[in-house]
Amino acid sequence: MTTPTKARPSAKPAIAEDELLEGALTPLISTVALGARVVSRAVTRVRIEGDLSAIPRVGPVILAANHISNADPVIVGAWLTPALGRRIHWLGKKEMFDWPIVGWMARHGGVVPVDRGAADVDAFRLASRVLDAGEVLMVFPEGTRSPTGELQTPKDGLAMLALRTDATIVPIGVSNTDRVWPKGRKIPRLGGHATMRVGEPFKISDVLPPEINRKAAKSLATTLIMRRIAALLDARHRGPYGADEG
Repeated sequence: MTTPTKARPSAKPAIAEDELLEGALTPLISTVALGARVVSRAVTRVRIEGDLSAIPRVGPVILAANHISNADPVIVGAWLTPALGRRIHWLGKKEMFDWPIVGWMARHGGVVPVDRGAADVDAFRLASRVLDAGEVLMVFPEGTRSPTGELQTPKDGLAMLALRTDATIVPIGVSNTDRVWPKGRKIPRLGGHATMRVGEPFKISDVLPPEINRKAAKSLATTLIMRRIAALLDARHRGPYGADEG
């Protein structure tokens, strides 16, 4: 997620703002999650690790995961949606709202449109509103899929959201989906395995030094979040965070 700057004008909003504040599951979202679980299991062996019951069922929550494959949001949504019993709001490229069927599902499935061609202040504002309303937001801190499978340098938008809203952060590590559905491949490969590990929820305000200044807080918050994601990954995915602890 990028740092917000001045947004470019848009002809019309991709989604009504009041819909972003909806937290209840709809038949559409529940059906899509069920279908995603069925398809995922048909394609590969999926292992889910971690205490999903520890994720808060009320209040603002940021789900923060690494991103190595198109399969990542499929697996996250497929298993965490029914486990939480809450709608997950996603940051997604605004172009998908123009696609047939997919656009309709995005519009009614909790996707927050993001302009990937520029840092989008509107997307940041809407993401903040989701958290201010006490809902669940899914964020991939790197902003796009890693070309190597290793953690990349993240954007600082996630840290800014966490500092501004004091939302609970749930680190998530997804491993080996890049081998199941590599970047550049239109459909996934059959076989193999993928693992999603869910870490212990925390608040960034509980782990930062009390007297830290704003600029240093943003940088340290980003590092702390990425370290916790890295700790949940297979070693080959950890990249520059492989030697870190925390």
